[in-house]
This record gives sequence, C-alpha cells and structure tokens, in this order.
Amino acid sequence: MAATTATEKLKVRDLTIRYGDTVALNGASLEVYENEIFGVIGPANSGKTSFLRAINRMDEMTSNMHVSGEVLFNGKDVSQWRNLYALRSRIGVVFPLPVGLPMSIYENVAFAPKLRGVRGAELDEIVERCLTRAALWDEVKDRLKSLGSLLSGGQQQRLTIARALSQEPELLLLDEFSIAVDPVTTMRIEDVLKELKEEMTIILVTNLVQQARRLADRTAFFLNGEVVEVGDTAELFTRNAQDQRTTDYVEGRFG
Repeated sequence: MAATTATEKLKVRDLTIRYGDTVALNGASLEVYENEIFGVIGPANSGKTSFLRAINRMDEMTSNMHVSGEVLFNGKDVSQWRNLYALRSRIGVVFPLPVGLPMSIYENVAFAPKLRGVRGAELDEIVERCLTRAALWDEVKDRLKSLGSLLSGGQQQRLTIARALSQEPELLLLDEFSIAVDPVTTMRIEDVLKELKEEMTIILVTNLVQQARRLADRTAFFLNGEVVEVGDTAELFTRNAQDQRTTDYVEGRFG
C-alpha cells in the first residue's frame, strides 16, 4: 500500500510507555493506513503488546502504566475521548489467550449489539454474520446455547474475534492470536483477516515472522522498546531493510 496515497487511520507520535521505572516503549512514531494489515514483529519484551494497550487506553486499567506522547485515531487523540466505551467499540482488541464471557456462544457475540439496543431477527443476523466471519459458524450453529467456555482453545479464540467484530470496529488489534490456535485454524483465521481488511484496518502483533510476511501490507520491527524500522513488508523480507538488525531478525539470527 503506497503511503503517498493512503489515508491515515492511526498516527503515533513520540509514544513512550513506562511501567514504574521500566520503559517498555521509547519515543515510538509511526502511521497506520486505512484498510491495511499492519504487522508488528519483534522479540519478547520489545514493547509490542504495550503498544496495543496504549491504542485502546488500557493504561487506565493498569495502575503503574504511564503513557506519554500522542495516539491519533482518525485525527483525534485517544486520550481526548470522553466516552471510553465508544472508543473501544471502534477499536476492537483480541489478546493471545481467549477470554470468553461466562455465557452462551450466542450471548458472547450478542452482548455488544444488545447494549446498542439491537434485538430480534437483526440480532440473530449479527451473531450469524460475526461467527461466519470468524470462521466458526459451521462448527457451532447447532449449539449456540452452549457455554462458550466449553469450546476448544482454537474455537474460543475465534469466538473472541467474533465478539470483537460484533462491535463493528474500524480498527482491529490482534495480539499473537496464533498462540492458542492450531496451524489449520490459524490458516483459516488468516484467510478471514485478508477479507476483513476490505472493511477495516488491522494491526497484527505476531511472534511468527512468516505470518507477518503472509499477511501484512507493511510491517514495523520493534526491538528493546524501540521502533527500529517501518516499511513495506516485501522490502523488509527481501534484504532491503534499512537496518541490519531488521534483516538479522527476519532471517532468524536472533529472537
């Protein structure tokens, strides 16, 4: 995706994140464009998850997490949103280990639409559509009243994605979803993500370098709390990275 013609969905300026005296991310600046999959790669403890948490204002749920700098979503700093629920309905997030609500499969997906006042046939349509988009409908359509917690790990992860989609987000944050998912299901979800980017922007944090190579239009490489490089994924993975550390990482020399 050409940066010169794309519209910015998210702009990060000098973002620094601290947990007490520990700096998790230092002075990060980057842009994410509409209808792209933006990959974020890097070894453990490089600031990737903290980056996602700042986008969704999860610092307000963590007493020792301090965020400075700017995160502009559609041109407006997320810190200026007075209605946090409205912000999070537009920025969905899926973390590595699925956490289903203690209710049925149907109610897990219907929860957010119900809060918007949706009922009846329209609600049924939303649940079916979201489960279908998450590649789960065919497996659960005959047991929608069953507890979501009884699903397998991979199914629960897809249920979490369906629940995020039920909020109709503009920006979807995915944090290493493959951890709890088998390889076959991973490939199914990857196919779903390729389709979803026609409707929304996706930021994909992944510990699988080849997954970023398969999915991401552009990729950022994080290392030790620094954004080392951001660029076209094909360029980063074909020895055209600007920083040797990026090349070393994608070629498996460390990490």
